[in-house]
Amino acid sequence: MSEPHEFRTVGTDVRYDGAILALRVDEVVMPGGRTAHREVVEHHGAVAVAAVNERDEIALVLQYRHPIGRRLLELPAGLLDGGPDEAPVEAARRELVEETGLAAEHWSTLVDVAVSPGFTDEALRVYLATGISAADQPDREDEEADMTVHWVPIGDAVQKVFSGEIVNATAVSGILALVAHRAGSVPLRDVDAPWTDKPTAFAARHAGS
Repeated sequence: MSEPHEFRTVGTDVRYDGAILALRVDEVVMPGGRTAHREVVEHHGAVAVAAVNERDEIALVLQYRHPIGRRLLELPAGLLDGGPDEAPVEAARRELVEETGLAAEHWSTLVDVAVSPGFTDEALRVYLATGISAADQPDREDEEADMTVHWVPIGDAVQKVFSGEIVNATAVSGILALVAHRAGSVPLRDVDAPWTDKPTAFAARHAGS
């Protein structure tokens, strides 16, 4: 059996470098020896939180998303933009407080998602958070100032996924992973479990600039 082909990058050109993402065009060696150009959107990466209270409800936020022009029901989430010393779970704790005014005592890694690997390295980690309590929430700005928090029974959240009311990929992944975990008694990973596809390219370039 022949060795698998190595898709080597032999050239790259950064076409756009913005505040939260960059677009680069890589020249990649294909099987047979020719090269092809592949457009890659680099991203910070993100974390999200499936926060479940003692009534078996999950916290969802209704947030305006400009690219599709409407509000979506989502899990509390945010970018990994707190610097190299901020662990992903600490970013998740921060985002939960900022977006919902909630804190949690118990944390586990629920699921990792490569958002759209055909064109972007964006990936996110969803945490399960329980032992919910109130926390001091900082003032919110821009879209987050319009955000509202909704406690939804987990069964109802699943129905909203399959009815098409919840379409955000993070929320769909997190809600269904939570239900699968409960149904199959699948053990969850620790908060610091290895994250193979955590994005690094965008942050590394900005750290060196």
